[in-house]
Amino acid sequence: MDFLDLEIFRAVAAERSVTRAAERLQRVQSNVTTRVRQLEEELGVPLFLRDGKRMTLTPQGQTLLGYANRLLALAEEARQALHPEKPSGHFRIGTMESTAASRLPTPLVQFHSRWPEVTLELSTGPTQSLIEQVLGHELDCALIARPPAAEAEGEAGLGPDLEGVRVFVEELLLVLPARHPDVTDAADLQVGVLATLEPGCTYRRLAEDWLARGRSAGDRPVKRLELGSYHAILACVSAGTSIGVVPRSVLELQRDPLDIRTHSLGCVDILLIRRRGYRSAAFDAFLQILQGVPVEPPTS
Repeated sequence: MDFLDLEIFRAVAAERSVTRAAERLQRVQSNVTTRVRQLEEELGVPLFLRDGKRMTLTPQGQTLLGYANRLLALAEEARQALHPEKPSGHFRIGTMESTAASRLPTPLVQFHSRWPEVTLELSTGPTQSLIEQVLGHELDCALIARPPAAEAEGEAGLGPDLEGVRVFVEELLLVLPARHPDVTDAADLQVGVLATLEPGCTYRRLAEDWLARGRSAGDRPVKRLELGSYHAILACVSAGTSIGVVPRSVLELQRDPLDIRTHSLGCVDILLIRRRGYRSAAFDAFLQILQGVPVEPPTS
């Protein structure tokens, strides 16, 4: 078992297909198939259930995947540690969809123009999923939202295995249909549907907490309408069928004025988190850009 075996195994696990994994790794399909079978023979267990061309991890494969993520992440960290003065290698960033849309375009351009040799991988998800992926060595760092009360739980409210630094502050807005009366708390709501993203989203949790504080036991429950994007949320609110919660920075991206009203729910910190003890020149460079430290032009 070597790092190449683990890279191939992880690609097949992610793609659930030898064909797609071979395309992703730019290797011939027969080589990927052979390496997976050799790894299974070496370990003495089946790593995949094969249903036609679909590959699904067995329980043993799921166990190995956790180790593979940690081993490959540690190997990449070791390579970068040998050149602490210059970002290099792969750098995997996780972020919430809203932050990717409203905050990251310019920093990512600056990073790539300064260090084009770094391979950036960007993925999006809700805060809870991003935390789990950082802890599982699937991401090197992530931008997450921290509720205001989390600071009382310790450093950044992250627990002993993570550390983070605040890089942005978002104002969270309750968005309402244009003809909805003013609201001071959830008892004033006249729409019974909350359009929201999937569970694990901090903004969703803050909206649900706000609803719970302002409504009594006899009030009609507010239904959840799970959607895949803020564009869909805003469309439902504009149509008058729902309320939603959206960061102000996302709302300001809209080219045309929307037929909605807003009510501020306060501010939320956006943290850049990493595993405690994780170090890389790429991370340090990315953090400096997010914090507004001037980026020197590349030297010829």
